[in-house]
Amino acid sequence: MSNTTAWIILLIAGVLEFVWATGLKYSEGFSRLGPSLFTLVTMGISFYLLSLSMKVLPVGVSYTVWTGIGAVGAVCVGYFIFNEPISLIKLLFLGMIITGILGLKFA
Repeated sequence: MSNTTAWIILLIAGVLEFVWATGLKYSEGFSRLGPSLFTLVTMGISFYLLSLSMKVLPVGVSYTVWTGIGAVGAVCVGYFIFNEPISLIKLLFLGMIITGILGLKFA
C-alpha cells in the first residue's frame, strides 16, 4: 500500500469515526436496534480502516489524525444537526485541531 493510499484510508476512517459517534447518539444508549447496529458496523469499519493505515503510517500520526477528524466532525454534526451551541473560542480550538492534523500530514 502506498503512502497516499494509507492517507486516503485514514481520512475515510476518520469520517466514519464521527459517523459512528453520531449513530451512538441516535442509538440512545444502545436501546434502539437500528441505530445501534449502524453504530457497531461503522465503528468496526472505522477501526479496521485505521488499522490498515497503520501498516504504513506511524501509530502516533494515524491515531491523532483519526481522533482529530472525529472530534472536528462530531462538533460540526453537533452544531448543524443537533443545534448545539458553538462559540468563537470553540472555533479557535477546532482550527487548532485542524492545523495539527495538517501539520502531521505534511511533517
